[in-house]
Amino acid sequence: MPLDRDHVLRTAAALLTRKSTATMDEVAKAAGISRATLHRHFAGRDALVRALEALGIAECEGALERARLDEGPATEGVRRLVREIEPAAGLLAFLYSENQLFEGDGQNAGWERIDARVTALFRCGQDAGEFRIDLSPAWLTEALYGLLAAGAWSVLDGKVARNDFTFMIAELLLGGALRREES
Repeated sequence: MPLDRDHVLRTAAALLTRKSTATMDEVAKAAGISRATLHRHFAGRDALVRALEALGIAECEGALERARLDEGPATEGVRRLVREIEPAAGLLAFLYSENQLFEGDGQNAGWERIDARVTALFRCGQDAGEFRIDLSPAWLTEALYGLLAAGAWSVLDGKVARNDFTFMIAELLLGGALRREES
């Protein structure tokens, strides 16, 4: 019976999202395969993390497509993006904490493509007068990533309801935490 690679990767993502220090033995057990089978397909943790990176990039690019960032106001594009990326937020939170993915010359070009599209969304919003111009599009992009990771961890820890994920992230990013006086 051939290995269901997608099942193994999604199981590994779910486990590593909850327990980033999980061993390859724990990943194999969670996936219902032997450690030897896991190692035949992923030579070690680094190979598994790189495969999860490819899955995360594919999930992000799919979310970007489904979010239709070029339709309507940029604020609505941000809300759609957060909603579309939510199912992969746990995996992305895990990957966000894997420093080896973002250091040196070996960085996957997929992250640059994603950054460029999200940054362009914020730049368009600034050009349209929707977003503050005193915060760079690159900073708004990084802030979104940080909020997505924090939201995923909060949902996993049971501190936040999954149904509140999109609202909390989009509204905090778009509105900021500063309370404004009612006019």
